[in-house]
Amino acid sequence: MNQIPTEAKRYPLPELTQVIEALFTATGMEPDKARAIAHSLLSADSMGHSTHGLALAPWYLEAARAGVMTTTGEMEVVNDRGGCVTWNGRRLPGSWLISRAIDTALERIEQHGVVTVAIANSHHTGALAVYLPRLTERGLMVQLVCSSPAAKGVAPFGGSEPLFTPNPIAAGIPTQGDPVLLDISSSITTLNSARQLVARGERFPAKWAMDKNGQPSDDPNVVVSGGGTLLPVGGFDHGHKGYGMAILAEALTQAVPGYGRADEPKGTTLGIYLQVTDPQAFGGLDAFTRQSQWLVDACHANQPLPGGPRVRLPGEHALVRQRQAVQEGVPLIQETVEALVPLAAAAGLAWPAAMGG
Repeated sequence: MNQIPTEAKRYPLPELTQVIEALFTATGMEPDKARAIAHSLLSADSMGHSTHGLALAPWYLEAARAGVMTTTGEMEVVNDRGGCVTWNGRRLPGSWLISRAIDTALERIEQHGVVTVAIANSHHTGALAVYLPRLTERGLMVQLVCSSPAAKGVAPFGGSEPLFTPNPIAAGIPTQGDPVLLDISSSITTLNSARQLVARGERFPAKWAMDKNGQPSDDPNVVVSGGGTLLPVGGFDHGHKGYGMAILAEALTQAVPGYGRADEPKGTTLGIYLQVTDPQAFGGLDAFTRQSQWLVDACHANQPLPGGPRVRLPGEHALVRQRQAVQEGVPLIQETVEALVPLAAAAGLAWPAAMGG
């Protein structure tokens, strides 16, 4: 569960957007790509996905300056059959590539009903949930999956050596009201979360990791530098479930675009799978949302646990937080601000003041 830290201060979204875009264009990045990155990172913070928000910006900026992230140009079209498209992303920003893939899907969805874009060799994508509302608000269902074939951090169930990355699977489901926004990892937590806990000297809230000897651990260091792994969803008892999710994600994001672990890639490279479905091409949008809204209402009406809150749907709190961020500012912890203020100053940019303080 993502939470906004109580010590976070809020900063105005328009001013933050201007500063972050300017930081990336100062690296030589084209404006449309800088805009896509700023939107992705700030949307993640707004939704409460702080591990994939502006905390990633210093790393992204260094990657852009060092040429690890491609900052200009277009993707390479590998295959295009109208409703099925494959790109070589040339390590361009993942947020920009996904934005372009959504553009492509929106252009073609009326003709094809289902549009799938597979992307090999992208740079980092950030949180997948941030891309979903652009499609669900148009009454479209979306599935979005990614993996990193050059990285390892999660062992297959029954094994003790890292093989997969957390391999997130996301989906957006339109309803008659707010959409359902699903964004889950195949592992119990993420590598970014482990790194940030190590930096703060903190531990996992439970034994979410396994050390190199196959023993459960709550120490993120065993994953970051100790030769251990994150546990798949289900942990030691039912980790075959997360293991299966990871295999599916690897197939969709590496086998489908045709580039992955078998090629032994190095550095930051991601595979992405985006599939957009138009309910109108099947039973119709009204029929679709009648069913999806019934499910939402049934979940909300379900008897909660004793003393517990109402049952909620995936993405429900994220959308509330996002609307709050527009009105009251984006929540950022002090460590994130302290990392970015010097970078902004070096680029001649003024960091905005916190709201209400």
